[in-house]
Order: sequence, then structure tokens, then C-alpha cells
Amino acid sequence: MRLLIIDIETSPNLAHVWGMWNQNVGKNQLLEPTHMMSFAAKWVGEEKVFYYSEYHHGREKMVRAAHKLLSEADAVIHYNGKRFDVPHLHREFLLLGLLPPAPFKQIDLYEIVKKVFEFPFNSLAYVSKALGLAGKVETGGHELWIECLGKSKKAWQKFKEYNIQDVVLLEPMYFMLLPWIPSHPSWGAHSDADVCPNCGSSELVREGYAYTAMGRFQRYHCADCGRWSRSNKRIGGTKVANIAASG
Repeated sequence: MRLLIIDIETSPNLAHVWGMWNQNVGKNQLLEPTHMMSFAAKWVGEEKVFYYSEYHHGREKMVRAAHKLLSEADAVIHYNGKRFDVPHLHREFLLLGLLPPAPFKQIDLYEIVKKVFEFPFNSLAYVSKALGLAGKVETGGHELWIECLGKSKKAWQKFKEYNIQDVVLLEPMYFMLLPWIPSHPSWGAHSDADVCPNCGSSELVREGYAYTAMGRFQRYHCADCGRWSRSNKRIGGTKVANIAASG
């Protein structure tokens, strides 16, 4: 199974506004809509980091590169990517006249953090530091985006570093969260073997049983990632008989 980590950066919407708080911006006030400025990506377990930007490569080459990588992935790992990165990428593909990439599963680490844990803040900046990781690159704020839109070479170098670091952060975070991901794409389905569904390890330890309304199932604990899982084969349970209705 090929797992792709991806993170994109976008420009702000530019518009004419008359106030500074709770503004409703009409389409006739919009000067320039948001667009993808760059993306970084890497395959889990591989060293190479891909980076493309409108500044370094041009918009079309950047968008096509993202489309190609997504089409090669079985699953994509991101942080709030279901609501942000993937919809933005889909828009860019559509505007360039590209067809949808090959289907892929999504592993949104933001959703896992928000659903499974209770951190004071769910941002990548906070959670990565809380987990003992290096954290995000400091950008100095909105000014960096403005300088990049103004084609500052120095600003774009910082922007590139910022974008790449987000992807580099997500790989160790993914492995730390791995045993907590309840609906991870199954490694067993890809390997056709009895392996841990989350990490693909064959080091499964039998530990007790899982009980459902249909019966009892062997429970396993992965010695590598720590994920709990169960066999699909029922050990015992209620036999349901077909009873003919009498008239």
C-alpha cells in the first residue's frame, strides 16, 4: 500500500471591503479568488520530498504534479485535508481541465486528534510540539504570503521551507497516532495475509476475545504499532434459525 503525505498552501482571497468585522463579501467585491501557491508531498518510508510551486514551476506543472502523485496513492495522509487540501486540489484539477485522479482513501490526522483526544488546541503547531516533535516553521505571519505574491525570492525560500516542514512533521505524527486510527485502510486487504490492519505487521499477539451481537471473535494486539484488532472468523455465537410463519 502506497501512502502519500501532502500539504498545500493557498493565497488569500482579495476583495474590496468597507468594514473590518463580520463582513459579507459579494462576488462583485471579489478581486482575486484563492488559488494554490505550492504543495509538498512525500511517500511514507521514503526520504525524497516533492515540492512544487507556482513561483518555481508555474501553475500548470505544479497542478499536474499533484494530480500524478494523488493518482499513484492508495491513501493520502494530511492534516485537515478533507476540508481544506483535497477540495482545493480538486478545484485546481477542474480549472485545468483534468479528470479526477485515481480514487484514494484519506487519513486525516486532524480528525483523529479532534475525535480521539482532548488537546487544548488542535492545530498542527500545538499538537506537534505537545508530542515532542520539532514543530512548524515560524513564518512571521500574513506578510510572508504578501511578499510571495510580490515574487520575492527570499520570501519564497522561507515559504518552501515552511511547506516542506509541515509534511516532514506529519510522518512521525502519523506513526505516533497509528494505533489510535479506528478506520485505517486495511493492510490485510492489500497483502492478502493475516496482518495488522493499520501497519501491516505479522507480529500479532492473541489477547482475549472480542464479543459482538453475533458471537465471539479472537482479539489480537499488534506487537509493532500497538493496534487492537480482531479476527473476521467467528469462534462461537447464536445460531439463527429460519422459522416459517404460520397463517
